[in-house]
Amino acid sequence: MTAARPYHHGNLRSALLKQAEVVLHQRGVEGLSLRELAREAGVSNGAPRRHFADKSALLDALAEEGYERLGRRLDAALDAAEGDITQRLVVFARTYVEFGVEHGALLSLMHRPKGEGDDRLRSANDRAFAAPVRLLADARERGLIEADSTGRIDMTLLALLQGLTVLAVMGMHGDRPLDTLVSGSIETLMAGLRPR
Repeated sequence: MTAARPYHHGNLRSALLKQAEVVLHQRGVEGLSLRELAREAGVSNGAPRRHFADKSALLDALAEEGYERLGRRLDAALDAAEGDITQRLVVFARTYVEFGVEHGALLSLMHRPKGEGDDRLRSANDRAFAAPVRLLADARERGLIEADSTGRIDMTLLALLQGLTVLAVMGMHGDRPLDTLVSGSIETLMAGLRPR
């Protein structure tokens, strides 16, 4: 009979999340198992449950961390961005699509349907997109784009970004450089959003 492996680990939660993202990328959500992650971390089967009650809690934590990472990238990119609203939206779009290409499985996990009790994930989503939301709100206030109280423009922009990300991941953008596709798409969208 083998002795149970000890719980002790430098930062088990972080190690589990890091390995979970690797597995998510390689085998998808179905390939994730707390027991397998424990084995790979060299800890007892029950050790991960000290941080994640079940697989669903692990997935939520992974999605929340994804939102935090995306938010930091968007904030940094928009803080450094210069130019008019179109140029700044191109920076936002480019940053989002690059994140999606690098972390496609994680982005899909982040955008999966959220239940009524997922307030932490909704808050993480709101924090991640705070800078672009402010950018659009400022553009509305300055009359650079149509006033929109319905969220229609925000959803259109998100749908465009998701579509561009899928095209990039699938390699369906042909021989056009991805940067050209992103900037051209945003410029086309902005031409339609300008007040008439």
